[in-house]
Amino acid sequence: MKIIKPQKIQEENLIKVEDLEKELQEETIENKKLQNVSKENIEGYDKKWEKAIISNTDIMNSKLEKNSFTDVIFKNCNFSNTSFENSCFIRCEFNNCKITGCNFIETTLYQVSFIETNANYLNLTTASLENVLFQDTMLRNSFFQETKLKNIALENTDLSRAQFFKTSLKDIDLSRKSNRGNSDSDRRY
Repeated sequence: MKIIKPQKIQEENLIKVEDLEKELQEETIENKKLQNVSKENIEGYDKKWEKAIISNTDIMNSKLEKNSFTDVIFKNCNFSNTSFENSCFIRCEFNNCKITGCNFIETTLYQVSFIETNANYLNLTTASLENVLFQDTMLRNSFFQETKLKNIALENTDLSRAQFFKTSLKDIDLSRKSNRGNSDSDRRY
């Protein structure tokens, strides 16, 4: 499957976010680099994130609802139990992230890659996924209720105890399973 990657982002040209709470007061967060931040219980509604890199960051038990993320790369992040309800992700990558228990209800994901990501207990109720890759990713106990799936690739993805309710799996290949090259202990999640 060909996923369009985030537009080329020149990391050296990005402006480092010094104060996340102050940044979340802005409507648009563009050409920014957020790294080595650890926060809980933050809130940010109706924000536009564009051309950004978020790395080595933990934002847990938070609400980032009605946000749009375009050309954003997430590397080594932990968003456990964070709500992204009614959000939109376009040309984004999640690499070696933990999004356990995240709420993606009514969220749109278009041209998104999840690589070596722990997405256990992910709630994708009434979400819309198109051109999405799950590679070497755990989706155990995840919930797909009335989820729209179009052009989805599941490569070496663990769907143990995942629930699909009123979700069409037409043209979705659930058989692509390969041996894991790395042990789970080698990964951040």
